Amino acid sequence: MKFDLRNKPALLAIAAAVIALPAIALVAGAFNETDPVPQVSTAEAPATPPAIPALVQEPELPQPLVHTVEIENGDNLMDVLVKAGAERADAHTAIQSLKGVYDPRRDLRVGDELQITLGPVMDTATLSPAETPDYKLASLRLPVAYDREVEVERADGDDFVAREIELPLTTEFVRVSGSIDSSLFVNGRDAGIPISVLIELIRIYSFDVDFQRDIWNGDAFEIMFERQRNEDDIVVNNDDIHYAKLTLRGTDLPFYRFETSKGTIDYFNEKGESVRKALMRTPLDGARLSSRFGNRKHPILGYTRLHAGVDFAAPTGTPIYAAGDGTVEVAGTNGGYGKYIRIRHNGTYSTAYAHLNGYARGVGSGKRVRQGQVIGYVGTTGSSTGPHLHYEIHRDGKQINPLGLKLPSGEKLKGDRLVAFQSLRESVDARFASLAAPTVSATADNRLTD
Repeated sequence: MKFDLRNKPALLAIAAAVIALPAIALVAGAFNETDPVPQVSTAEAPATPPAIPALVQEPELPQPLVHTVEIENGDNLMDVLVKAGAERADAHTAIQSLKGVYDPRRDLRVGDELQITLGPVMDTATLSPAETPDYKLASLRLPVAYDREVEVERADGDDFVAREIELPLTTEFVRVSGSIDSSLFVNGRDAGIPISVLIELIRIYSFDVDFQRDIWNGDAFEIMFERQRNEDDIVVNNDDIHYAKLTLRGTDLPFYRFETSKGTIDYFNEKGESVRKALMRTPLDGARLSSRFGNRKHPILGYTRLHAGVDFAAPTGTPIYAAGDGTVEVAGTNGGYGKYIRIRHNGTYSTAYAHLNGYARGVGSGKRVRQGQVIGYVGTTGSSTGPHLHYEIHRDGKQINPLGLKLPSGEKLKGDRLVAFQSLRESVDARFASLAAPTVSATADNRLTD
């Protein structure tokens, strides 16, 4: 191949251009691949950050007002509600709603704690509370018993609805034991047995035990009873005795709670024999026998005559129990007997109680009383030289010696009933043995009520 080199300068220029083109292309490509487009410095032109929206705080809604009010002597429900801030019309409507559920005149008691809630009035246009809200009665809670309360709530409009509520409770068994160096009442109370349980314990044993003559220093007791706690773990009720035992001069007297063949509840000894007798031998606890039945010189009148009962010396105010179920024939002043009660138990027997300091609430002529119920209190009214109970038993209208009376015993279990009792006795003994002997608060129901 031949080349024409006559135009030598032109050829040299072309050759130089051909040689230079690849180098230019290489440099241009490298620049485009590795070098970014130059940017303006942020120091020279600062960017404006986006705006942060302002936080708007929602206004706080007014809260209901809750008042806890303890009922005092002389209070009535209407005045209590109005004083707490309820409008009189609302209070009246709320009380009317209680009909058939709760009777304020009968059921409202001194010491009851009521919970009264007032709610803020809503603006009907905006369905929100007004800037300066008024308050109206919203609800009311009234205690009925340890396991029940009544709740009254505002319904649609200005109406109120009342309903009874069962409170959730927990039941537990409690074991208490101790020795006696004073009296069953005093030592039992000091060991932590609540007063209501002690009264029942004394009633159970009063058919067989004379608490003046049969209790000796060094005797012992043990008991297992129920109690209930509420949701706050507070003891609200002390309940049935399931087992008890007195040890008197080395002799054990265990009693068990069991249902009789008639469907009633009674207490039986370990052989299945009912402890219930016709009349209690001693109608009060911790008293000293100060005078027996028979002829004696009267301490005030000064001459000898029949002392037609027995006297038990005891401090003024000591509770006196009905010796048996019956009807009160007399409850009033009776000459030298002072304040006096006579109870007719059946067609044969009556009992009389004299020199009382006062009568228990609800005890009056014609009233029915239960065995072991508190009917009055020891005093020194009438012809009396000091506080004591004069106690008489009348058989067919004639006074007889209470200490010499032979009392009939109650039911004796037989057959299937006896087998069921023996099974229950074993389970109760096992439960009692499984329980620790805790320190029971003596303040949980240690108030003696009429």
